[in-house]
Amino acid sequence: MVVTWYGWNFLRTLDQGTATTDVIAAQVGEEPGGVGRKPLDGAVDILMVGIDSRVDMQGNPLAPEVLDLLSGGVADGEMNTDTMILVHIPVDGTRARAFSFPRDSYVEIADGFGKHKLNSAFARQKNTVAEELAAQGADQTRINTESTTAGRKTLIKTIENLTGGAVTIDRYAEVNLASFYEVTKAIGGVEVCVNQATSDYKSGANFVAGPQTIEGALALSFVRQREGLPGGDLDRIARQQAFIGALAKKVLSTGMLTNIDQLDALVSAVQKSVVLSAGWDITTFAEQMQGLVSGNIEFRTIPVGDTMDTYGDGNVLQVDPAKVKNFIKNLASDESAAPGTSASNTPVTANDKVTVQVYNASGTARLAATVLDTLVGKGYLRGQALSAATLLDSTVIRYAPGDKAVAEKLSKELAGAAVEEDDSQTRNQLSVYVGSDYNPVQDRSDPAGTPGTSVPGSPTSSAAPPAITAGGLVCVN
Repeated sequence: MVVTWYGWNFLRTLDQGTATTDVIAAQVGEEPGGVGRKPLDGAVDILMVGIDSRVDMQGNPLAPEVLDLLSGGVADGEMNTDTMILVHIPVDGTRARAFSFPRDSYVEIADGFGKHKLNSAFARQKNTVAEELAAQGADQTRINTESTTAGRKTLIKTIENLTGGAVTIDRYAEVNLASFYEVTKAIGGVEVCVNQATSDYKSGANFVAGPQTIEGALALSFVRQREGLPGGDLDRIARQQAFIGALAKKVLSTGMLTNIDQLDALVSAVQKSVVLSAGWDITTFAEQMQGLVSGNIEFRTIPVGDTMDTYGDGNVLQVDPAKVKNFIKNLASDESAAPGTSASNTPVTANDKVTVQVYNASGTARLAATVLDTLVGKGYLRGQALSAATLLDSTVIRYAPGDKAVAEKLSKELAGAAVEEDDSQTRNQLSVYVGSDYNPVQDRSDPAGTPGTSVPGSPTSSAAPPAITAGGLVCVN
């Protein structure tokens, strides 16, 4: 008890010594229920950002020897956000779902910058404000501080706009190359697994196939590599998700608060190299997360479309904001429920009590029959495979009044398909209208029904890639 008390007391130094940034409006940063909050279920939504920066928190270039160690390249001043993860934590703090946003997503950048790659939102506003302040004769310290804050705010607004208002970001956390190195060294390494041996001189990656423990520079190479991977940046996202899951698993399963030496190293690393939004009480937040276990952390990637070549941004990934909104809203809206219940604690009907009718609204031959066979394989009762009267861009599940929880459960089997109430439906019978966005890969995210297993998806599919959980060792490309 004394050791645990000392651990919590030591954690309080985080609140006093960590660098902060004023990017969250005061009314949004309040505890759940505060004025201005618009979360899905009283949850906390955290935007975690990895900056592709070769400078420290004060804007100074990293030393050449540090860049060599990190395979960081030239300190050219670029500030692209190549890692963006929205973490959604229900109010009870016993589970979490993290949504990754691919860096090349072609989206509308907030504050009037037009459509560009998502990872440029931060840099575009930062550079614009820096030029304006320089023209006014501001000193370099003010330029660095105010332009960086503006860049962060634009990125936050861009992510919120992309979700169509499904979430309001309450907290912000940022790391760069050096900070990632410091934190992973402090934790003492985590176990990851790759499907096959890979090597990439740009990131410094050099991995054998199978399970292995990595930390420091090697861990940074693991999450930065995308050259030579079949899915490119989407495979890199899967690596980041697998690594963060492994990191969470280690912290939650080894009792970090009782290991004073590790705790000391971690707190020191965070204080030196991580930026958090102002007003974030880390001690209270950590206490709220005591019920979280690694098996209740799930990672998802938003659905993206095909690769498209643009004049100004090069190759980009097409993104439909409506699909992103439905994807996030459907997956987060009822996750606070206990297994077998809905968000309102209403028991959810078992699969073998629900009949599924599947309508082909995609234009692809025999797709209704294929989807129906897949759902029957998951325990649903077989209805009919039919052709829809009209074609649809997005898959929709229609349910009878009172069957929303049943429809939302099926939605998870179909990568977050939209659900709609329909008075003409019969209770415990769902109608699935398969749109052109459907991809068979989305229905095989957990082929054995075992936490921690996954099936790679197509890098250019309009369906969302499969989920990765932190409950087991996941092998990735």
